[in-house]
Amino acid sequence: MNLVFCGTPQFAVPTLQKLVDAGHEVQLVVTQTDKPSGRGLEMAASPVKRLAQELALDIAQPDKIKNNEEFRQQLLAVKPDAIIVVGYGRIIPQWMIDLPPLGNINLHASLLPKYRGAAPVQWAIASGESVTGVTTMRIDAGLDTGDILQQRQEAISAEDTAETLAPRLATTGAELMIDTLRGLEDGTVQPIPQDHTQASLAPILKKEDGLVDFNRSAFEIYNRLRGFQPWPGAYTIFRGKQFQIRAAKPLEHGPNVGVGELLGSSNRLLVGCGGRTGLDLLEIQLEGKKRMPAADFIRGYRLIAGERLGA
Repeated sequence: MNLVFCGTPQFAVPTLQKLVDAGHEVQLVVTQTDKPSGRGLEMAASPVKRLAQELALDIAQPDKIKNNEEFRQQLLAVKPDAIIVVGYGRIIPQWMIDLPPLGNINLHASLLPKYRGAAPVQWAIASGESVTGVTTMRIDAGLDTGDILQQRQEAISAEDTAETLAPRLATTGAELMIDTLRGLEDGTVQPIPQDHTQASLAPILKKEDGLVDFNRSAFEIYNRLRGFQPWPGAYTIFRGKQFQIRAAKPLEHGPNVGVGELLGSSNRLLVGCGGRTGLDLLEIQLEGKKRMPAADFIRGYRLIAGERLGA
């Protein structure tokens, strides 16, 4: 097919590569503008742009697209059969939705209508799901509300984090996109409207999402710790300074202490959580310090009886 590809993050890279490998004509790659990165704040290309450069594909990086006549004429000249959108990061305007015969086809990292929004991988793990997946859908004017084309499931293990799950979903999603285009071409894939009554949201993450509420059960806190990687993580306050929980294990039967209260014994650092559960803190990081095992923290910071985590 004659395609335009819109994408920005690493999650979109496998799909672009698969489209090219499958013999589709990717006439134009649209990605966000270069952003300052690293300590030196040097301008860095997106992962999708870097791949497009390697593949010698034409690249467009418009600042805005809704009322961008130059960009509109560029797409009209390409005459794409479909526009593929994977994590582009901008709202697709109606003129662009209406342009190609097969529409704008989006790869979304959840089993829609669950987890609509910017952070579906993170919220699926944080919510304790054991299964998620990927969906190809036709973009409409809503937020991930378009008709479903195809879906594929992916198991979430108890040890998965957003950083381990996202690459698997990206690979599965790339394969699904190829299958979807093949099915649209031969008529075996038909759009199915979403059941909007079953929808849930996965909004963009905020710093405060990582603030630990020890009134939650240890299992809820553990799931959020796994889901919110690498940012905002799971953090609290200890002696007036930020205290990051880097690794932990939930305990069904917590220590005999209050919610948020610390108990350090030998090499174990435990904290009481809601529902009489507890967290075994395996690795932590204090503000201004390096990551350290719990045993090092216990030796370096003499805990006062009844001392708690939290403001």
